Amino acid sequence: MTSVASVHSLWTVAAGAPGKIPGPHIEYAQLSPTLIVLGAAVIGILIEAFVPRRSRYYSQLLLSVVSLAAAFAAVIGLAAGGFGSSKAHIAAMGAIAVDGPALFLQGTILLVSLIAVFTFAERRLDPAAHGNRVDSFAAQPAAVPGGAAEQAAVKAGFTTTEVFPIVLFAVGGMLVFPAANDLLTLFVALEVFSLPLYILCALARRQRLLSQESAVKYFLLGAFSSAFLLFGVALLYGYAGTVTYAGIAEVVSDGAKQIDPALAGTMGNDALLLIGAALVLMGLLFKVGAVPFHMWTPDVYQGAPTPVTGFMAAATKVAAFGALLRLLYVVLPGMRWDWRPVMWGVAIITMLGGAIVAITQTDIKRLLAYSSIAHAGFILAGVIATSKDGISSVLFYLGAYSFVTLGAFAVVTLVRDAGGEATALSKWAGLGRRSPLVAAVFAIFLLAFAGIPLTSGFAGKFAVFKAAAQSGAGWLVVVGVISSAIAAFFYIRVIVLMFFNEPKADGPTVAVPSPLTSTAIAIGVTATLVLGLAPQYFLDLAGQAGVFVR
Repeated sequence: MTSVASVHSLWTVAAGAPGKIPGPHIEYAQLSPTLIVLGAAVIGILIEAFVPRRSRYYSQLLLSVVSLAAAFAAVIGLAAGGFGSSKAHIAAMGAIAVDGPALFLQGTILLVSLIAVFTFAERRLDPAAHGNRVDSFAAQPAAVPGGAAEQAAVKAGFTTTEVFPIVLFAVGGMLVFPAANDLLTLFVALEVFSLPLYILCALARRQRLLSQESAVKYFLLGAFSSAFLLFGVALLYGYAGTVTYAGIAEVVSDGAKQIDPALAGTMGNDALLLIGAALVLMGLLFKVGAVPFHMWTPDVYQGAPTPVTGFMAAATKVAAFGALLRLLYVVLPGMRWDWRPVMWGVAIITMLGGAIVAITQTDIKRLLAYSSIAHAGFILAGVIATSKDGISSVLFYLGAYSFVTLGAFAVVTLVRDAGGEATALSKWAGLGRRSPLVAAVFAIFLLAFAGIPLTSGFAGKFAVFKAAAQSGAGWLVVVGVISSAIAAFFYIRVIVLMFFNEPKADGPTVAVPSPLTSTAIAIGVTATLVLGLAPQYFLDLAGQAGVFVR
């Protein structure tokens, strides 16, 4: 009866004050990074519709680079204006948080995406088809692989320039994901960046069937994870009577005091809280690539076009860990004793599972996929720390890891044979003698993945392990160090293969890239060495950005 009366009172209030429904209050300036990127994505779709085919490539590349650079400048402007610290607040009527972690992660995603766009635009690696330069993407994705329509598209020299607006839509979703301040915004952002990634994975110019298989696997498993997350959102709403992070946190910490009498029959049920939180965490751990939600990672990394794999491996991890941090630190700090043991278990099996299975891999992209799974475990050690140092160490690790990953996959695009990219590890034998510079650059990235001192990987691992040890997770650090030692074996094995084995007569060649891919690799190497040799400024920056607004 009470709920009926409350609904009836709402009707009478609305009827008594016609025209008084309040309009939404949106802080457009503070949401400008996301709005710039999504606006550019819409313009990119219009370019595809109205600009002649011969002009689209340069138009889309210019639009993508300018919009991502402008969005990054907007993030810097917001941080300089104090929105990462003293002016941090909840914007867009409670939907988006504008605070230090959100701005730091958004800046990282935008920089990574800008570099990734350079690899997407590369057109010198494949031999020219019928007098036209081609890129990594299918000439006509809707055509049947090997069919007459595809052959005609290749002959005509078509290139798939719609990948640029698709990437921008994915970036727009990734910018919202770590900043989402309610569960519905979180879910919408998840779908906005996941759907473009499913499409991008299916667009490889060569090995199209493998590419399409990887996209279907990613789509099906991604749909399952989204369903788990959405079901968890429904259960958390049933528990707290709200989807806002602050509202759920209040009910978790204060219990019965916060319960609306009209909803007392369903609210405050601990079973709803525990199952709902577990399901939402499953959805986020899938995006992170943590064991046992990692099954999609090796197949998708291997089948997707390599520029897409690099973008996905770097940017998706940054966005997903940002969302995971905000959920655990803002919504569920009152459940710390419930989720910490579970996350301990996930971190341990992720570190060990990724490192051990990587040893058995014979394909360089699958090896890097299992490497990324192991790194997800290392980052989870920082998440488990539940301290300000834990947040800042995770932010630093994500920034360092993303540049190394992008650079490594950019190098993979250069090593080619008659069938396209030569990703079989056996073909990399003697690469250091054929092309010492490329092999040396890849060795730097592998040493960073292994966490060797003077690279960004060492600084990142040291930060997360120190934060975990200080929070009482000493045994987790021991497992992390053992996993790092196992991982170092297969990274160094690849270096030995490149420099100390004889090159095969029919071995692959190293393509000469355009300035675009060269720039992407150079930025990756520079970031890896700078963050390894002089990490303190960036650690301090991550420390200043390590406070969530509540």
